[in-house]
Amino acid sequence: MQPKNLKRLLRALGRQGLDVSYNNQTYCVRLINSPDAPVAEVLLPEGFPVEAKALKQLANLASVRHPSGGCVCRACATPDFHPGDAGVAIGSVVETVGQVIPSAVGSDINCGMRLHVADLTIEEFLAKRDQFVEQMKGDYFFGTRDVTMTAQAMQALFQYGVPGWLDAMLDRPTGSVIKSDLQQLAEESDVIFLSGSMDGDWKLAPEELVPNTGLVRDGGLATIGGGNHFVEVQRVDKVENRTLAHAWGVREGQLAFMIHSGSRNVGKYIGGMWRDKAKAAWQKGLKYPDSQIFPLSTSSHPQLVASYLQAEATAANYGFVNRLLLAELLRLRLREVYKDVEAPLVYDLPHNITLPSAKGWVTRKGACPAYAGQPVIIPGSMGAYSYLMVGRGNSVFCDSASHGAGRIRSRFDLNRRGASQSEAQLGLTGVNCITLRQERRIEEAPAAYKPIQSVIDVQVEVGMVDVVARLSPVLTFKA
Repeated sequence: MQPKNLKRLLRALGRQGLDVSYNNQTYCVRLINSPDAPVAEVLLPEGFPVEAKALKQLANLASVRHPSGGCVCRACATPDFHPGDAGVAIGSVVETVGQVIPSAVGSDINCGMRLHVADLTIEEFLAKRDQFVEQMKGDYFFGTRDVTMTAQAMQALFQYGVPGWLDAMLDRPTGSVIKSDLQQLAEESDVIFLSGSMDGDWKLAPEELVPNTGLVRDGGLATIGGGNHFVEVQRVDKVENRTLAHAWGVREGQLAFMIHSGSRNVGKYIGGMWRDKAKAAWQKGLKYPDSQIFPLSTSSHPQLVASYLQAEATAANYGFVNRLLLAELLRLRLREVYKDVEAPLVYDLPHNITLPSAKGWVTRKGACPAYAGQPVIIPGSMGAYSYLMVGRGNSVFCDSASHGAGRIRSRFDLNRRGASQSEAQLGLTGVNCITLRQERRIEEAPAAYKPIQSVIDVQVEVGMVDVVARLSPVLTFKA
């Protein structure tokens, strides 16, 4: 089936320079003036809004080609597809040969999801909820957390990610990590994507975070961040794949703790720097691409490509540890308030990252890796279900899945109009959002997002993922 008024929509898109068709819940899009570029496929259920801006951004990305050699060979987008602020649509996935595209990842490098479960009933949690919330507000909002590290630990964090940081902590624990079970953290590295470690270089990190000696007190580490980032307490509402859920330690009735954050200011520093470097490396006298998306070619600048990938990995290592520490602060408070709560890790995975592929690299922006058998975490809004999934390794979509539901209303629109709408209109009835900024609650209201069930169903239907468990929100921390 096709959306209503499809012909009118396609004519309007054509006037914007886009060749677009729709069939079997998939839009196919390409720039009219780039017939050699790959056709980008966007999986969108019938009835979902489609924004010309997002389609144009994806078509631009698919057509990125370096004059010295290098191109996009495949492009697609997941159902949470929507426009991005930096010229690249959220939900975009591209496979490149002979080039990498720093702006295709952007500045929120290794933004990702982390999920823990705990054998704590909802009744037990609610009995001491207020005490727990006050403790967490201190850590997440008022800076009572202590994540002090030695210079050596920070260098190891950037260089090697979670394993390097853990080795340094075992040698000399500092801050609140002194109270942590370091053996548990070491064992949990096995259920972090890539074991939480990429090939970084601490010398590429911001200078102030990697001194030669002394202690480092990084105000950005173990912070949630703004926008759609969150820490959410959930309940395992329904298990659909009992075999996998059992293997992953997930059972109905458990509490769950989902974390969505990334590399914070480190990612902004590295992402912004390399967007500028890619532009500066463009051949002098050659017209800039209309999209203002600048790739780096392995033919003309092999060292720059290698340096960018190592810089991105450096920020990614920070992102892995940032999520770990956000979770560890929460786990330490659980132990203080509820006693003997283990809260093991189910999985941690990125959704803004460049990874090697058989042909070159796959870059995902707001899309999860979803390799066959791999856990995938897809949150809904703070008023909707979230899902623990398993990847099916669908090569048509570059072994990827959505990273959430996807916005249908911008933050600007909600700031402008949301305050005049009722709680029911915004979908906020019954939503328990812990925040110091009332505007964040409105900006991130459930009405801003697509219906998560449709997003999940269409991905199951085409064989990208399968459902393992459904989780319902209890309360959400938003910075």
